[in-house]
Amino acid sequence: MAIEKKIKREILAILAEVYRDIGPALEYGSPFQLLVATALAAQTTDVQVNKATAGLFRDYPDPQSMAGATPEALIPYIRSLGLYRTKAGNIAALAQMLVADFGGEVPRTREELMGLPGIGRKTANVVLAFAFGIPALAVDTHVFRVSRRMGLANAATPGNVEKQLCLLIPEENWIAAHHWLIWHGRRCCKAQRPDCVICPVKGICPRVGVAPAKTKAMTEPEAATEAIGETIEETIAETKEEV
Repeated sequence: MAIEKKIKREILAILAEVYRDIGPALEYGSPFQLLVATALAAQTTDVQVNKATAGLFRDYPDPQSMAGATPEALIPYIRSLGLYRTKAGNIAALAQMLVADFGGEVPRTREELMGLPGIGRKTANVVLAFAFGIPALAVDTHVFRVSRRMGLANAATPGNVEKQLCLLIPEENWIAAHHWLIWHGRRCCKAQRPDCVICPVKGICPRVGVAPAKTKAMTEPEAATEAIGETIEETIAETKEEV
């Protein structure tokens, strides 16, 4: 379903207001730690990653220290995460590569980042954007789902959805837009049961692929926005308590 660019921009403007104070959910203290945390986050929640990296980064805070560790030594820290054996091997190898090829520094280009073990385009874009402030728009499962459902993009692959979003959204908003879409996907536009009743863009969203609501009454836009905000605040508080 194609929608007018004017409507797309209205949707983005509303999301920008609702999620204006939201930041990354992963906890990190350096570009290296963000790189590792994002690599570990595949098929795992950010809360679980934060729990695992608390101990991991305490004992291996930088490439130099982690480069001297074997995957077996790292496994106990991340055993609770999905694919932990593969991830342990990848983060050990990427730490060694950073020390050997980049002087212990995280590179600042997408091509170099994607040359590291276990690092794909999404992780590279996250690091560029949030470690270095370089305009990039990372498309994860939430961003992919939400942008297509709202009619902001219609491509079949994350890479092509990224291209469509980058053409639609001004470059200076790429980094922020990642948060608008990812948090909306987590809090409201969920994969299985999107909560369209409280959605702040329900009046203009095309809801591509979403079955019509059955019996629940719709709330006013202002109330919907407030409900989303309260949910976000509660989630952030719970996450901090758990981590």
